Amino acid sequence: MNFQLTDAVKHLIIINVLFWIATLSIGANGDFMNDLFALHFPANEMFKPWQIVTHMFMHASFDSAGGIVFAHILFNMFGLWMFGVPVERHLGKNKFLFLYFSAGLGAVLFQLGYYYFNYIPAFTELVNSGLSSTQIIDMLTTNQTNIELVGNQLANLQELYPIYNASMVGASGCIMGILAAFGMMNPNAELMLIFLPIPIKAKYFIPGIILLDVISAVTGQSFFSPSNTAYMAHVGGAIIGAIMMWYWKKNSFNDRR
Repeated sequence: MNFQLTDAVKHLIIINVLFWIATLSIGANGDFMNDLFALHFPANEMFKPWQIVTHMFMHASFDSAGGIVFAHILFNMFGLWMFGVPVERHLGKNKFLFLYFSAGLGAVLFQLGYYYFNYIPAFTELVNSGLSSTQIIDMLTTNQTNIELVGNQLANLQELYPIYNASMVGASGCIMGILAAFGMMNPNAELMLIFLPIPIKAKYFIPGIILLDVISAVTGQSFFSPSNTAYMAHVGGAIIGAIMMWYWKKNSFNDRR
């Protein structure tokens, strides 16, 4: 298999690396770049519309102790090279880019949808308990309470806080879409996890990864990813990638009949 960089994959890797270097270089602990380009929860005032796209080029650059993080961008760019090159060769540059960004948007849709699924009931319960929307947002922004909380108010605020203050970075959703497309192209290709070097056919491997991400999203139990991973973003990217590849393969078959 020819793994020489294709045009779109090469330029995507360059852009991602440039964003990562800029995050390291500008501001303290990457805060400037993350505040501006990471995807924030839409109810948060830090959300900006362009973040829906720009977060796909952002990656974790610092850990909690201020050390430089290489793993996030390294693994994502490795996956983009490994699976993106054969998919781009098969689809062509334009279709590949359409698939890549569509998977990224699917990741946003699934992750934000999952956030709102949990956010709306807890927020509504707080309003019904007597708190105003302004009071709730103020407490979620400052992580401080200036009033006495009663009943389930504290529990609901604790549930809302990580959602309201969440920020999403990374090309993982895009790459999961590419991985799903690769699996549709090569269902019998044998794939392995780095931490579990057992060859598994793509038609079993990829659904298995998606299932693990769903379990992680629901239970909070991480299997192979950091605990702050946006699991439903992985699921959304993979589903969109699989649907698009299925559609293109079906139309290609019909065109040849």
